Amino acid sequence: MPNIKSAEKRVKVIEKKTLENKAVKSKILTYTKKFKTAVASGDVAVSENALKEVVALLDKAVADNVIHANSANRKKAHYSKLLDDMKKKA
Repeated sequence: MPNIKSAEKRVKVIEKKTLENKAVKSKILTYTKKFKTAVASGDVAVSENALKEVVALLDKAVADNVIHANSANRKKAHYSKLLDDMKKKA
């Protein structure tokens, strides 16, 4: 437990930011699952819309320093490849 007032405040701020970051990451995972189920179903239009939503969330998370830019770029490339492969099979 911190003894200094500024350290007490930092603990509160960190706890709040941690909750906000968890919410953002959870939202990304939720929309990622929606995208992957759309790809699995083979619906191109729904998959493209879901990909746009996931990419937007990833870009916002990078802008807010929730996830690293390289991690987001890697995920976007992976999801784009999944969509392209699905289109080729269809």
